[in-house]
Amino acid sequence: ARRRPEAATILFIDELHRFNKSQQDLLLPDVEEGTVRLIGATTHNPGFYVNPPLLSRSHLFRLEPLAPAAIAGVLTAALADTERGLGARGVTADAKLLADLAVLCDGDLRRALNALEVLVLGLPERATLTAADLEVFARERRIRYDADEDEHYDTISAYIKSCRGSDPDAAMYWLAKMLAGGEDPRFIARRLVILASEDVGLADPQALPLTVAAHHACDFIGLPEAELTLAHATLYIATAAK
Repeated sequence: ARRRPEAATILFIDELHRFNKSQQDLLLPDVEEGTVRLIGATTHNPGFYVNPPLLSRSHLFRLEPLAPAAIAGVLTAALADTERGLGARGVTADAKLLADLAVLCDGDLRRALNALEVLVLGLPERATLTAADLEVFARERRIRYDADEDEHYDTISAYIKSCRGSDPDAAMYWLAKMLAGGEDPRFIARRLVILASEDVGLADPQALPLTVAAHHACDFIGLPEAELTLAHATLYIATAAK
């Protein structure tokens, strides 16, 4: 690229967050001079993982999960495509079943295509994909959650806001997602203790001792029984006066 600056070289780096600070700094001179047009892709928050000087010279585009309707359309095409898809096997599926599969994949097209391929290859040729076949995949559905990165913080933030906003249904949803994703129940219990003091306070003096008791219960009974304890405390905080 430096030898042929007129070529307008495009440099694509996947998983840019894996580059350390020194490695990212090496890119700066060529980006500033226009020697390369840098395109970096990352599944992490660029504000935390990309150096500020490099980030300030970039345009940030956030790619959102695909809508279920868009995924269902691709699945329909893949099922019919005899050259690059699964059409050669002659397996059929109704539109509702493909729409249900799209919903189960949480906006992840690659996961949806992989799931469709596994389901189709597990059937005889010219068979029909049924709800019973899809149920096998649904039982193995993975929760999109990570231990200490964006999804973790986004989920706990949504949980806290639901409790603060007195929305017990939403609070229970986010609690269930955290538990299904493998979150430490003691971490959730600590957040409830904080909520009891910061948000409920003297509006309901019983909130603090109840959440402290829930924290102790999580310590000595553990999962899965502690799920009920956390649900009890979550509903109390979400419905308590603020």
